[in-house]
Amino acid sequence: MFIATTHRGQLVQMDDDDDVPTLSADTFAALQEFYAEQEKRQEIFDKLQAQDQLKENILFDENWQLSQFWYDEATVQALVRAADRSVPAGGRVALLSCPTLFVPIKRQFGNRASVSLLEYDRRFEVHAPDFIFYDYNTPDKLPPDSLHSYDLVVADPPFLSEECITKTSETIKLLAKDKIVVCTGAVMKEHVEKLLELKLCEFQPHHRNNLANEFCCYANFDLDGVLR
Repeated sequence: MFIATTHRGQLVQMDDDDDVPTLSADTFAALQEFYAEQEKRQEIFDKLQAQDQLKENILFDENWQLSQFWYDEATVQALVRAADRSVPAGGRVALLSCPTLFVPIKRQFGNRASVSLLEYDRRFEVHAPDFIFYDYNTPDKLPPDSLHSYDLVVADPPFLSEECITKTSETIKLLAKDKIVVCTGAVMKEHVEKLLELKLCEFQPHHRNNLANEFCCYANFDLDGVLR
């Protein structure tokens, strides 16, 4: 038996008289799942390209393995309002590991400012060319034209760990030229203040699914005043 792929990327097991190594059932199932996800992603790309529209109606499920927890609507609207009031015409916004903010903020700005999404989850490549693949483990792996060029950086580090906030902070410093907003757990307060010199805000982000960890918002400007 050997493994082959069809023209649609599907895996098939085929018999062969030669002594060819075969995959285990678990490995074969994992590969089938990979190709199925790849095909689904391509279908989304094709549909959006044909419609030539902003991907407003696509809402991916949270991937808890990637520590994804989407904001509730009130939090989204508050951060959209903060961005709208903080970024000048012709400015740039970077959204770091907070992909569900992209469409609402992009819609709010229209052509008035540019919005970039830096994200590890490649499902959000549907937002290309505004999508930049980002892995916090390589914090300085960024496009040259992104360095110190963003009027506002909004970040939500995926993990509540010193390592993650430290590396994400390196990226934020490389991207930002002015305002910074970080949404993360209350337990990270000391690290956020030390690494980025941000102050705790009254505004608190909330999520669609209730989380056990208390979340807070930190900024290097008067975010609460902007939201009033």
